[in-house]
Amino acid sequence: MDELLKISGLRITTLRGKETVRLLDRVDLSIRKKCSFGIVGESGCGKSITANAVLGLLPYPLRVSEGSIRYDSRAGEKELLKLSKKEMQAVRGEEISMIFQEPMTSLDPIFTVEMQMAEALSFHHPDLSRAEKRERSLEMLRQVNIPRPEQTLSSYPHQLSGGQLQRIMIAIALMNRPRLLLADEPTTALDVTIQAQILRLMNSLKEQNDTSIVMITHDLGVIAETCEEVAVFYAGQIVEQAEVTELFARTAHPYTQGLLRAVTSLGGASRMLYTIPGIVPPGGQWLQGCRFADRCDRCTERCRREMPALTEAAPGHLCRCFLHSEEVEA
Repeated sequence: MDELLKISGLRITTLRGKETVRLLDRVDLSIRKKCSFGIVGESGCGKSITANAVLGLLPYPLRVSEGSIRYDSRAGEKELLKLSKKEMQAVRGEEISMIFQEPMTSLDPIFTVEMQMAEALSFHHPDLSRAEKRERSLEMLRQVNIPRPEQTLSSYPHQLSGGQLQRIMIAIALMNRPRLLLADEPTTALDVTIQAQILRLMNSLKEQNDTSIVMITHDLGVIAETCEEVAVFYAGQIVEQAEVTELFARTAHPYTQGLLRAVTSLGGASRMLYTIPGIVPPGGQWLQGCRFADRCDRCTERCRREMPALTEAAPGHLCRCFLHSEEVEA
């Protein structure tokens, strides 16, 4: 297996009353080894549930109804969707780790940092002594540039700042040196200065630990700062995918163009923040044709009737839009 992670035809559904509703629709992704891969889009586009599906963390009534998630583990290739609960627990935290959006809600307020870091080690390495776990915890805190690591170990989450908590979450996620790190909006709750520090830290840790990172965000600025490849999600689909330099140089899909314009608009002459009109349609209420049609200023009647296929707008640059291909989704 050439890729570290390969997602094929992934479809995620939920129940709304007695009706089955699609939330993610036949998504294909390939994450290379030692690569930083970005997933970008607004809230409700399917970014986080894709990451949760990889780790087997979809809450009921969400479920994977179709598709494959293959992972090249240290013990060989595994189909993650076919693993038992016990087998998945062995992968989770050891081979694949996740950083969640809100560090304050991800850490237990009644336990010290040391106890929570030690627990991440104990589950996969029960034979380690208390001294060995403490030394490993100190090593990880130093690696994520936490000042006074000994004092931090004895602290409770409410005694630390948001930036410190996020660094601790990164340290916990990397305790067992996973090969794949899923980072779900890791800088959302942080101010701009701390955000930049966290992004630089994650880039350096990727090089030090030979870890692939999937960065999930709504901010194309974060993607530009950290990623080599990017997939743009909209309404449960990938609408554009390319190398980051290619995507920024030749943005193809009107939705991606809108996201990029929102990032760059404040630097323009008008000094007004650009917003894409409308909202992401909820799952189960998607349009018959292109799901972005109602918000697109280049929409035609064909866009409302037929779904464009995800095809190459340029070599290695995929786009789901009739502006670049006449092909219709099968």
